[in-house]
Amino acid sequence: MELLLKNAKLIDASGERYADIWIRDGKIAEVGKDLVRPGQSVDLAGKIVLPGLVDLHAHLREPGQEGKETIATGTAAAAKGGFTTICAMPNTAPVIDTPLLIELIKLKAKDQGWVEVLPIGAITKGQAGQEISEMGLMHRAGAIGFSDDGKWVQNAHIAHNAMRYAAQWDLLLISHPEDASLNADGVMNAGPLADKLGLTGSDPVAEVAAVERDIILAEATGCRLHLTHLSTAGAVAAVRRAKARGVRVTADVTPHHLLLTEAECQGYNTLAKVNPPLRRQEDCEALLAGLLDGTIDAIATDHAPHKEEEKRTTFDDAPAGIAGLEIAWPLLYAHLVQSGRLPLATLIEKLTAGPRRVLGRNLTLAAGERADITVIDPRAQALVNPGEFVSKGRNTPVAGWKLAGLPVMTIVQGEVVMLNGKVGAGPAAQPVAQVG
Repeated sequence: MELLLKNAKLIDASGERYADIWIRDGKIAEVGKDLVRPGQSVDLAGKIVLPGLVDLHAHLREPGQEGKETIATGTAAAAKGGFTTICAMPNTAPVIDTPLLIELIKLKAKDQGWVEVLPIGAITKGQAGQEISEMGLMHRAGAIGFSDDGKWVQNAHIAHNAMRYAAQWDLLLISHPEDASLNADGVMNAGPLADKLGLTGSDPVAEVAAVERDIILAEATGCRLHLTHLSTAGAVAAVRRAKARGVRVTADVTPHHLLLTEAECQGYNTLAKVNPPLRRQEDCEALLAGLLDGTIDAIATDHAPHKEEEKRTTFDDAPAGIAGLEIAWPLLYAHLVQSGRLPLATLIEKLTAGPRRVLGRNLTLAAGERADITVIDPRAQALVNPGEFVSKGRNTPVAGWKLAGLPVMTIVQGEVVMLNGKVGAGPAAQPVAQVG
């Protein structure tokens, strides 16, 4: 299709400017002022146009856990949230640990997905931590990186060998840093509140120790290491020190670890059970500081949908995770940008250019680039309503919270996949000119 975006405020890594964008054959054909070109025209005055949002960490649950989410529903949630690219974690059933399963994810995403899906393969076979998987073959099949997410590669010898192999081919290893020998099967942050509730605490040192070990191994091997969903001040400090001495390490943080504390677990609120657990306010502040000074490279949702009945059990037995793809951007816009705690430019960078750099990619709003675009209405507001989620997962502890700066259009390779909150509501369903 051909589409002309008029009068938009463009923001990307090159800065801010007002211009029109002409989209043709899946790419940005031209950027300029007062363009008159073929195709549908939409006036985006008052809107913000960004390179498509990227999520480094999402659980689509397929294959094997389709009752929680599918590639179709998960990518629909991504499109509604303004994401044009998401990375799919491998802890499915079976685990994504072979080239055949990587190809399966790619084919399913091409056939049923609304946005680009980049498969992540497991570091070890079955995520058992005992034997390195076929990383080279999975990479050839299309794996963007490798992770035993949900588990840390506990055996240092196995982890070292995996990093040495990855370094040879410049593969990206994504670590879920949590030393199980120090974690003690904790279900929430260790401290007075966990003691009061009678719940086993997960000591922050379990994360910090895992981060430090992985950094040491990455430094020794030259491996590209990405540390996902940091939750502690100690981990941020360790990454900051490592970057200062040139280690090839990057990191991300989730919206819930930025905005929520362990206090959400009071009353045995299983919707607030996540892994790593919600920490203290001091940790939230350290994570925010890490975003501001560049220690943390990206914000990732760790979208983890679960069935409602699975969360309706004891805190010990409930699965960990929050469904967040649809609300990540407007939640952070409302509670960090509008509150003055985070510049808009930083939020944009951490959800567009930052994650792309982690993946070894780049995208700007320039002629010749792929037309992956997110349009934001900074004046639009709403409240978190899990009943309106298109994801199968409704599990969130922030129901009723304010949302602002809503995504109103998501364009993937030149195709409008979301318009005014409706996925699949492109030109065939309603006039594109009516945005916001």
